[in-house]
Amino acid sequence: SLWHSPELLSDIQDGYSVSGHLLVCFSSGYFIHDSLDIIFNHQSRSSWEYLVHHAMAISAFVSLIITGRFLVAAILLLLVEVSNIFLTVRMLLKMSNVPSPALYEANKYINLVMYFAFRLAPQAYLTWYFLRYVELQGQGAFLTTNLLLLDAMILMYFSRLLRSDFFPSLRKGSAGRDVDGEKFLID
Repeated sequence: SLWHSPELLSDIQDGYSVSGHLLVCFSSGYFIHDSLDIIFNHQSRSSWEYLVHHAMAISAFVSLIITGRFLVAAILLLLVEVSNIFLTVRMLLKMSNVPSPALYEANKYINLVMYFAFRLAPQAYLTWYFLRYVELQGQGAFLTTNLLLLDAMILMYFSRLLRSDFFPSLRKGSAGRDVDGEKFLID
């Protein structure tokens, strides 16, 4: 959507494209499906963070779909999916106990760069934009609150990633488990 319509970036609040609208609609459907899958497969307790994230995304995206405003913000937030590729590769490498640590090490650094480029940077830019330019009433207040909560979640996930891959001595407990026995979401 951004590739075909780069002019969208000049109007985060009211920019519109059919492909962007369809992307947000499709992504909303994905979040709804994934939430139902988590619930119906009795994974709610271990995946509650995903459910909170999905509920926030669904509510924000539905408000965007209905009003037609802030579509570009949603498209920018969906850039996060690029970094998910490397998080998923990381998880698969950990689960498969690949005998070559070089592959994991390479992905570890690529994952860190992608996390900055496609998670932290767009999120920081949108938070700055919303706090500076968007009215803090109605939909603007709702979306700003969602952004701030997502900021907290993304930073929490980032700290877990750093602890796990770059500072394992700082991890709580042992074997990737928190003090209360819950497995790190990012592990």
